[in-house]
Amino acid sequence: MALMKSAVIPEFFARLRQAIPEPETELEYDNVYQLLVAVVLSAQATDAGVNRATKPLFEKIKTPAQMVALGEKKLIDYIKTIGLFRTKAKNVIALSQLLIERHGGEVPHTHAELQDLPGVGRKTANVVMNVAYGEATIAVDTHIFRVGNRTGLAPGKNPLQVELKLLKRVPEEFRLHAHHWLILHGRYTCKARTPMCPTCVVNDLCTFKGKTVAV
Repeated sequence: MALMKSAVIPEFFARLRQAIPEPETELEYDNVYQLLVAVVLSAQATDAGVNRATKPLFEKIKTPAQMVALGEKKLIDYIKTIGLFRTKAKNVIALSQLLIERHGGEVPHTHAELQDLPGVGRKTANVVMNVAYGEATIAVDTHIFRVGNRTGLAPGKNPLQVELKLLKRVPEEFRLHAHHWLILHGRYTCKARTPMCPTCVVNDLCTFKGKTVAV
């Protein structure tokens, strides 16, 4: 895969910004704690599927204390339509307990503190820091990993390599929203099986050799 030229990267993001000026997460939540829970549940699951499960859950559960009081078995009843629901339920209860014990029921702001919570890896920590706290982090999920490699923007063999390359190559003015622009681009345009190259706003800047054509 040919590396995208640094000179065209500002134009790449300028076009994504023009298409979606204020991108937002598609996960639904009312506070930072609910966002953290939703992101933990979204691992290997769709945002739409998580939203269906969390809508009735979040109507009742808004704090770590309420989640702990709910308990693992009842939480499973809410999230059993989501993949890996048993492990996720266990992690959500455990992280809720730690938030109460270590952080006064508040969601911490740093990578280290977030990743100390059960079920929270680097990607989840980056999402929370970006969405909740306005940090210019980039959480590399399957969509961003694909887009970073396919377009030549930030090729890498693993998510961390892609993340570090994006942080180095994305101009500062675009860094805050880069995470969501790339996710949405991968989800709706640069799709895994059949990318929609003919209607892609950055088609001419992308170095992908297998571009699809209009029929």
